[in-house]
Amino acid sequence: MNPYQYITPEDVNLGLAQKVRARRLYLGWKQQTLAERSGVSLPSLRRFENKGLISLSSLLNLAMALDCLGDFSQVFDVPVAASIADLEQKGKKPQRGRL
Repeated sequence: MNPYQYITPEDVNLGLAQKVRARRLYLGWKQQTLAERSGVSLPSLRRFENKGLISLSSLLNLAMALDCLGDFSQVFDVPVAASIADLEQKGKKPQRGRL
């Protein structure tokens, strides 16, 4: 069973918003400070922290200002094979046709 199958995009958005807020507070920054350091407008930052809504470019700008941009480098990484059977399965071409 996939542990992520019940997580929605909204759950991820809100989780990221909580983490950004927590890191901002850890640094002792006000929302205005983070907005200025990231180049993200204050209303956009507030909307993100309250509702989890933000553009990808603004999220990356926030991550850069919070020194977390490198964390995004692992998103969409291709999984590493855990066994020889996994490698053999990946080497097979999918069959096409009707079921």
